[in-house]
Amino acid sequence: MLKRWRTRILLFLAVLGPGFITANVDNDPNGIFTYSQAGAQYGYDLLWTMIPITLALIVVQEMCARMGVVTGKGLSDLIREEFGLRITVIVLLLLVLVNFGNVIGEFSGIAESLQLFHVSKYISVPVCSVLVWLLVVRGDYKNVEKVFLTASVFYIAYIAAGVLSQPAWRTALIATVKLPPRSAWKNGDYLFLVISVIGTTIAPWMQFYLQSSIVEKGVSVRNYPASRLDVIVGSIFTDVVAWFIIVACAATLWVHGLGAIHDASDAAQAMKPLAGPYAFLLFAFGLFNASFFAASVLPLSTAYVVCEGLGVESGVDKRFREAPFFYWLYTVLIAGGAAVVMIPNFPLVKWSIESQALNGILLPIVIILMLLLINRKDLMGRHVNGHWFNIAAWLTAGIVIILSVMLMVQQFMH
Repeated sequence: MLKRWRTRILLFLAVLGPGFITANVDNDPNGIFTYSQAGAQYGYDLLWTMIPITLALIVVQEMCARMGVVTGKGLSDLIREEFGLRITVIVLLLLVLVNFGNVIGEFSGIAESLQLFHVSKYISVPVCSVLVWLLVVRGDYKNVEKVFLTASVFYIAYIAAGVLSQPAWRTALIATVKLPPRSAWKNGDYLFLVISVIGTTIAPWMQFYLQSSIVEKGVSVRNYPASRLDVIVGSIFTDVVAWFIIVACAATLWVHGLGAIHDASDAAQAMKPLAGPYAFLLFAFGLFNASFFAASVLPLSTAYVVCEGLGVESGVDKRFREAPFFYWLYTVLIAGGAAVVMIPNFPLVKWSIESQALNGILLPIVIILMLLLINRKDLMGRHVNGHWFNIAAWLTAGIVIILSVMLMVQQFMH
């Protein structure tokens, strides 16, 4: 019995990585800002969103992981083979635009977090962009994955910040399982934040990156149960972190009537006199860790997607000369994102909102293509969705699509 459990644990640790990393990197500066705003503006009232978000994330990510294991191909590779080049090019163009906007947001987060420690963005952004580039270009898959896993664990800083903020635990727990009153839905700002909180959790790039990294890791069908557990654990952990971010801001900013914030660094700065220097340091460190982590993964995800879609060599285990297009695209995305952030008075908030609107256009397309692919018996064999899982998957897809459209409309209205 003990030996069997030890074998299972070792197997899980062997495949741990893609699901845990993908879910956690979604807590990037844009996500942290959204969760911070939810807590600062509405206190504990939006904690109820965390349970449905977690379930939806598990459903969508599990399908991607399963397709990667069974087919041995990335998502954009499958889209090109099964739906043709025209649809692939449309998806790739939208994804590159969305991801470039996100990369700008990640470097903006690096600048904001280190400015809290009085480091100029003209120093922090160039230095960090070089480090991000070297991490992938000079590393191999195993070493890069170890760094990403370590960065994922550091998200525990937000859990510690939430505890140090001394929240009303009973109120927070009740709010997590209690739906809001019907009157709350008539508040346009509340609805916008609900949609933003849900919409920031399931991003198109996540599906492509997860499937590509599972393929590169070489997870076999025999080991898939452990890989599925990796996805589930990652999804739960990332949303526990999001829960604590909302709680930390509710217990400090909202309780003291500070209300809306302009970016994630505002939350850290405001927390200093309210929850003490340790909460401030943890929140600020968490923002830097999230920004640096996402600035590494987002360009990498984009390079994977484009190369797979075009059928050219890709992969962190390849050398520069073996996959030149992959590494040049990775380089251009990093250099471009860092350069934009250093432009004086560049409208970063407006750019972020517009990139999220594009995200809302792309996400429904990606989810529908995923569902069509995973239900193909000639592609997936006996690993197609079961009847009840299919109902859950289409229901999740329908809700995500409706919310994405609502978010896009709300963003244009704002």
